Amino acid sequence: MEGGPNIQEVEGTVDSSTNETEANSGWAFSCCDPRGTMHRFVALIFMCFLGFGSYFCYDNPGALQNELRQELNLTTTEYSLFYSMYSWPNVVLCFVGGFLLDRIFGIRLGTNLYMGLTLLGQILFATGVMFNVFWVMLMGRFIFGIGSESLAVAQNNYAVLWFKGKELNMVFGLQMSFARVGSTVNFLVMESIYRWVNKSYHGPEGLGIVLFVATLTCLISMMCALILGMMDRRAEVMLRRQETSRSEVVRLSDVIQFKATFWLISVICVSYYVAIFPFIAVAKGFLTSKFHLTDDTANVIISILYFLAAAVSPLIGLLVDKVGKNVSWIIFAISLTIGSHALLGFTNITPYVGVVFLSIAYSWLASSLWPLVSLIVPEYQLGTAYGVCQAIQNLGLAIFTIVTGTVVDHFGYTGLEIFFIICLSVALFTTILLWLLDMREGGMLNMTPGTRRQHQQKILSAEESDKEALLDGEASTSNENDGLHPSTDFQIRNRYLSRIGAPVSAGEA
Repeated sequence: MEGGPNIQEVEGTVDSSTNETEANSGWAFSCCDPRGTMHRFVALIFMCFLGFGSYFCYDNPGALQNELRQELNLTTTEYSLFYSMYSWPNVVLCFVGGFLLDRIFGIRLGTNLYMGLTLLGQILFATGVMFNVFWVMLMGRFIFGIGSESLAVAQNNYAVLWFKGKELNMVFGLQMSFARVGSTVNFLVMESIYRWVNKSYHGPEGLGIVLFVATLTCLISMMCALILGMMDRRAEVMLRRQETSRSEVVRLSDVIQFKATFWLISVICVSYYVAIFPFIAVAKGFLTSKFHLTDDTANVIISILYFLAAAVSPLIGLLVDKVGKNVSWIIFAISLTIGSHALLGFTNITPYVGVVFLSIAYSWLASSLWPLVSLIVPEYQLGTAYGVCQAIQNLGLAIFTIVTGTVVDHFGYTGLEIFFIICLSVALFTTILLWLLDMREGGMLNMTPGTRRQHQQKILSAEESDKEALLDGEASTSNENDGLHPSTDFQIRNRYLSRIGAPVSAGEA
């Protein structure tokens, strides 16, 4: 599979510690050489802006809700289709997108293709609005959703390929920050852009122009995808990744062989995020109803949730990188989220307190949870794995967003907070199961970074010793018995992994 340099892996023919020393010996060398820390962080800038456009444009309908309904004469049901056409197809398609990323396209071509679909979808949506053609608007949102969700999978893949074993938790936190900034900036500026455009253009034409202005963010992200692809290609050539690449090939059937810990992470993902994003969707009504706030004040509080998450996510990610103990941090984050919802739902303490705690907890979980997938799933299956997580998350959000509205209609906002706490309790219980299962398998997910590196080095050393012993045994065995012994590195590695109880790769290409 093509991808970033991934020089942080324990395995490989290149001594990563030596490379790090050489790469950091001079500023220019570190900045321009793929082995250098500065070079990785230059790539990180483009990784972050890669998803900015899609997050900015995703909530364009939300920021212009009243204008779209009035100028286009849309019913509430028709307006809600802008989000439904985005979410429902991705229950399946982002999983397929992750598989195609691993098996067919590779990280560079796949990223460019998915970013291109995102850009095309936004252009079609803006065109449909400008000419008031409803089916074109829906087609645009459909294509935008396919590209955007698969792009998120590609973005995760890039992060793992370039930063696994180093600053990965911080990188996931920083990417989430840019995503949240994109969403928040959309809500803050789109109304102003509309008022400015509306001085010269009115009706659907004016709305279309506003959406075309928003499309510029996707164009910037497209440029970042192209530049990142060129950097990745250069790194691949300089580090000769193709010469040391393994022969494993991802298959759709590999999904059923994912470890139980992966599926527990997927359950945590769904049961946690249904208490975050559906809450944000109804937060304005909740805050104005329970705390008797004005609409403007409620919007400010919601913005605090996003902006604070954007500010603290990189710092929290850096802390998790240094300390490790990811599963323990997940338990802490879920517990803090439960406390936040309890404060908001059952006390009269100012909602600023609950929202601040909620924002910190949300950032902490994202920085701790998502990097765990790269510790469980082999690198060549990461696109598929993140696609599965994304698909499950989309399914959960699509269903529970509807459930949230039903709960509010029948039981009010107090009932909704009880529902959220129940979902978070499921997430907490599942995390405890994850911790227990991981402890039984060696405790890799909850180790400190130093202990994890030592553990991986022991596995690698034992694997090499076993390989040498097996090769020596083969040399002294008669030809007629050759078929009884592993004859390739892939088979030798699988034999060792089976001995230590580690997951064995599905097959060799």
